[in-house]
Amino acid sequence: MIIFQLLVYFLSFFIIWYCAGIIIKSVENFSHRLKVSSFSVSFFILGILTSIPELSVGINSIITDTPEIFVGNLLGASLVLFILVIPLLAVFGGGVRMVHQLTEQNMIFALLVIITPVFLIADNVLTRTEGVFLIGVYIILFYFIESNKGLLQAVKEKKTIINKHVFEDMAELILAAIIIFITSRYIVTQTVYFSNYFKFPSFLISLIFLSIGTNLPELSLAFRSILSGKKEVALGDYLGSAASNTLFFGIFTLFNGKRVNVTNYSLKTMFLMLLGLGLFYIFSRSKKDISRREGKILLLVYLLFIILEVFFQ
Repeated sequence: MIIFQLLVYFLSFFIIWYCAGIIIKSVENFSHRLKVSSFSVSFFILGILTSIPELSVGINSIITDTPEIFVGNLLGASLVLFILVIPLLAVFGGGVRMVHQLTEQNMIFALLVIITPVFLIADNVLTRTEGVFLIGVYIILFYFIESNKGLLQAVKEKKTIINKHVFEDMAELILAAIIIFITSRYIVTQTVYFSNYFKFPSFLISLIFLSIGTNLPELSLAFRSILSGKKEVALGDYLGSAASNTLFFGIFTLFNGKRVNVTNYSLKTMFLMLLGLGLFYIFSRSKKDISRREGKILLLVYLLFIILEVFFQ
């Protein structure tokens, strides 16, 4: 019985991966028709929409009164992007080049926004005031980046192009999002079940396993890049997705209506997350690329993170 449930659990992630692919395709079609900056689209629109699995898991975790699941999932999701997905591209692709249109200051600010939740829950509590703060820092980031790239202005100027193809894309996107939401409800309830069955905290299941599952769209994009021989990463996709996790942190904390207690979060977890994200920044900043050797180092950090979280709770 438990084996069957595990199989259905993993099948649910496949459904999310497939539907997320539909969402990504719809957004690409939409941005092509608007002819807006590819960076603006990848950072804000694609960044948020590739995080629909995290969004759905978060909503369902609040509905089922298990907020520690959205905390673990969002923390792990950001880490997975930078010390698992991109390093895998670097190792199997013989190195990978970072492509983005951010100034050095905005790049640092974006990474600070991404790691802000790591600091805020150091006391094992996330309050509604901190939720408002997280939403605020994302809005500030949006202002500084959007003011240079003009996404909103481009959408306003191109609003007359809306036609039946745009509506078709939107219909596919909405249908895929609904399927992801329903599937995520099942994933959340099963995460709680497996947590109780294996006597393993739901926060850690979300931090380690669920975060990989909800990042299947990004993992899929990474391996498609490897197979197509591309040796560059549109960093806006990953920065935007990770930054949107901070926005969701704030929104979910507010909607939860009370303080979120995260009993299994420790300084060890915070240190490893800061180490991983810090090394990623240093490696990507040095030559604006991640070499195969640097990719292996980041993967080792992620492996260390998994080992310490699983075996040294």
